[in-house]
Amino acid sequence: MKVYGVTGWKNAGKTGLMERLVTEITARGLTVSTVKHAHHNFDVDQPGRDSYRHRAAGACEVLLASGTRIAIMQELRGAPEPELDDLLARLNPVDLVLIEGYKRGSHPKVEAHRKDAGNPLIAPGDSTIRAIAADCALEVDRPVLDLDDTAAIADFILREVGL
Repeated sequence: MKVYGVTGWKNAGKTGLMERLVTEITARGLTVSTVKHAHHNFDVDQPGRDSYRHRAAGACEVLLASGTRIAIMQELRGAPEPELDDLLARLNPVDLVLIEGYKRGSHPKVEAHRKDAGNPLIAPGDSTIRAIAADCALEVDRPVLDLDDTAAIADFILREVGL
């Protein structure tokens, strides 16, 4: 599987770019999975649901399955957060895995940047960032792509990974 990241500070447009890239790349006939890192506590389940009740009772892992999807919820219960490589090993094979977040990961990335967010660029100190998708002109030592030109960003990523 090929792996490529989208990184950037909060409100930089990462999630919107991820969504557009998945749509664009799957429309080209490639299979895509995603990994999203969250810096906060989150829950994909709802109190009162059977699966939530299983976890609340102490289950380490709950697998929820239907005719349309499967969800596996794992409780770390004090164990350390798994490394990105360990998480990637759990995925079924696809052409491309797009990773949102994981700024410190060693995989290649595009940095999303919005001028109005007021954050500094990550790229100058990070050689894993191969290009910047921005809504403004930038003077940097790597390609700057238009944040709204999803096809051009997809072309760049697919060339980078050889797809």
